[in-house]
Amino acid sequence: MAYSETRIVIGGLAHVPVLIFIANFIKGKFGTKTEEAKDTVVKEESVKIIEIQDKVVKEGKAEFIRELTNKLDNIEQKADEVYEKVKKKKKDKKKKKKKD
Repeated sequence: MAYSETRIVIGGLAHVPVLIFIANFIKGKFGTKTEEAKDTVVKEESVKIIEIQDKVVKEGKAEFIRELTNKLDNIEQKADEVYEKVKKKKKDKKKKKKKD
């Protein structure tokens, strides 16, 4: 039985995604694995600038500002600690995967 040209072309085009999937699968299994992009984080020291220009700041406001800056410092320290823990866990997971 003879097939028309259009039927042959459509059949060939239908197999293209399958062939691409197979090629990517083989490439993923046997190709060289590149390292994941490393997160580069630039830590900047926060600069606190409080300018008072010929104004009298009430003692309550000044105390409130100090409390806020202390709380922000604590939050920043905790965020840094959490970031380091997550970073360490990722490294541990990579080591386990390499061992397996």
